[in-house]
Amino acid sequence: MKSLFASILVIASASGVAHAQPATSGEIGYAKGSLGYDALVAGDNERAIDQMLTSAKVSRNDPARLINLGQAYARTGRTFEAQQMFTAAISSRDEVDLILADGRVMSSKEAARQALAKLQARVASR
Repeated sequence: MKSLFASILVIASASGVAHAQPATSGEIGYAKGSLGYDALVAGDNERAIDQMLTSAKVSRNDPARLINLGQAYARTGRTFEAQQMFTAAISSRDEVDLILADGRVMSSKEAARQALAKLQARVASR
């Protein structure tokens, strides 16, 4: 089943050429599991959250981590925490290009804005 948030699922941070690298997992440029990608794709959101919260291989303030963590929180009904993660990615002084699950490349700030807007629309429709 396709999640409401699947179109914003981050698979990697890209520096401009990373999206051209062959992908052995969805975390190009990151240690496997540090962004919880495989767990998110498998729908194992709790495992994804655990991986991201315990990984010392990615900064707590990395926009890709913040967005994926927000996705996992949103999927588990933790909307306040999801909103916090998306807002932190928007407010971050760091901005990176991300390869999204649908293959598009988008700035982390724009991806976070879109994810936050979808979350807010979902909450408003309840």
